[in-house]
This record gives sequence, C-alpha cells and structure tokens, in this order.
Amino acid sequence: MEIERKFEIKELPADLSSFPCLFIEQAYLCTDPVIRIRRQDDEFYLTYKGKGLMAREEYNLPLNRNAYEHLLAKADGNIISKKRFLLPIKQPSFADGFKMPKEPMKLTIELDVFNPPFAPLIIAEVEFPDVEMAGAFIPPAWLGKDVTDNPEYHNSNLSRKVFIH
Repeated sequence: MEIERKFEIKELPADLSSFPCLFIEQAYLCTDPVIRIRRQDDEFYLTYKGKGLMAREEYNLPLNRNAYEHLLAKADGNIISKKRFLLPIKQPSFADGFKMPKEPMKLTIELDVFNPPFAPLIIAEVEFPDVEMAGAFIPPAWLGKDVTDNPEYHNSNLSRKVFIH
C-alpha cells in the first residue's frame, strides 16, 4: 500500500544540493490500471498501482537493464525524467489530537525536480505508514498547496500530457 501526500513548492531549500539525490526515468505501459517502468539510478522496476489518490495498492517487481530498455520502447506518451532529492523531516508536525506512535518517526520529503518538457515543475511527496498519520500531517512552511487530490499531479497523467511546440 502506498500512502502519500503531494505538495506544490513555495520555495526550494537553499541547501538542496547537500541532500541525497536520485536520477529517475519512468514511462507508462498503461495508465488504467497504472503499469509503470522505472529506472532509479542503476536499479530498474516494473510497478503496478491501483486506483486512488492518497492511498492505493502498489507492487514493485525488479527488472534488469535489458528488460527495462525493451519495455521502454513500448511505452505510451512522455518519458518522465527527474531528480529526486531526499530531505528528512527532523520533527514532523501533526494536527492536535493525533496520537503519536511509540516508535520514532522517520518521514522524508521526496522533492522531484522535473526535466523538460515538464520543467519547471517541482513536486514534493511525503509517504506515510498509515492514512491517519497522512491526514494529520502538517507540512513544513516551505511546502505549498496540497495537491494530493488533484489527479493532474500524478505522473501517469503527466505522461499523457500533450506539449505544443
């Protein structure tokens, strides 16, 4: 199960280059249901995602480079490439009444900086262990509008976007 919230960005952190960064390239074989292939640095995956916006089923299967490249040639729409910066949230905030878990919290902001043709799009995602925590999460001030419920921000929908040159 994938449980995440998505946000626009008000401003980029000044020290962004000091955080770990992954190169991600992904493409879609199908968008209903979502069947995606992804290269993340030197790792390759085939992913199935169920329906939903904040919470949905997700299954990842490993691929090798040859299988990824074979499937990439069969993908529909845009190939998406982006840099993903991993920013740990040192002290996450939650709405009043949320019962904190006994185990220490380790949440990470995955900040996706998209390459053309999607640039200057930047989206932040935060994954959670459960829906209650996701709903109670108060984002840091530098994160902007919550776009979790807007399907336009799903990468599968971005892959179908038409660009006029």
